[in-house]
This record gives sequence, C-alpha cells and structure tokens, in this order.
Amino acid sequence: MIAVTLKDKIQTSMVETMRSQNKAKLGVIRLIQAAIKQIEVDERIILNDEQILNLLDKMIRQRKDSIQYFEQAKRDDLVQKESDEIVIIQTFLPTPLGAEEIEALVREAIQTVGAASIRDMGKVMAILKPKLQGRADIGEVGALIKAQLGS
Repeated sequence: MIAVTLKDKIQTSMVETMRSQNKAKLGVIRLIQAAIKQIEVDERIILNDEQILNLLDKMIRQRKDSIQYFEQAKRDDLVQKESDEIVIIQTFLPTPLGAEEIEALVREAIQTVGAASIRDMGKVMAILKPKLQGRADIGEVGALIKAQLGS
C-alpha cells in the first residue's frame, strides 16, 4: 500500500474542486499550494506532512487575526470570507482533539518531564507540539499548561 501524503491529498482535492467548479474552494486550495511551493523554492526543500501542517496552522492563525481586524472595522463580508477560508483549510487538518484529550495529554507531558514551575513550560511544549500539531490550538494549549503549572 502506498502512503498518501498531505500534499497528494491537497492536489487530489484541487482536481476534484476544479471538476465541481467551486471557485471559492479552488482559490483557497491554490493559495495553499502556492504557499507550499514558495517555501519549497525559497528553502530548496520538499515539505513533509508535519511542515505542511505547520503551514496550514499558520494560515488559519493569519485568517483568525484578520477576522478580528475586520470585525473591528465592521466588514462582515470580509469576516465571512475569512471564516469560509478557515473551514476549507481545516479540511486538510487531522481530526481535532477534544478538551478532555488535550488536558490528559498536558497532564501526561507535565508528569513525563517532571515540570514543577512555569520555567519548565518549554520542555512540556516540546513533548506536546508534535502530538497536537494541526489537532489543537497551540496558544490555548500554552494557556492550559500555564494554568496547571501556575497552581
């Protein structure tokens, strides 16, 4: 059995989207592919699934930031456009973890490294980041770690 990479899934989705003539989704997929290609050309590497997940997470964060600015400017049309793009990008991410699963992973990581204070947060994040990439908001996980280490 041949392993299907995330890049392959994105390419397949683009072909299917072209056939269905969904221009909005096609535009987002092309943005994803352009971002991947830009990094590959600039750094002269071929991105693996983990690097592509990092890129997709970054794209989602950018759109969430944009949504905040557009809401302040009362530009509901642009808020909707960015929200729709987030939904499309998320289709390429693994299934998100629930709050209980994230809390369990955080507790396990804290015990594994023997974290006692906020100074050990980097060690905890080093263990969690590969497990949570694309499956949880790392910023929220950081806040959860601080809460558990702060008490």
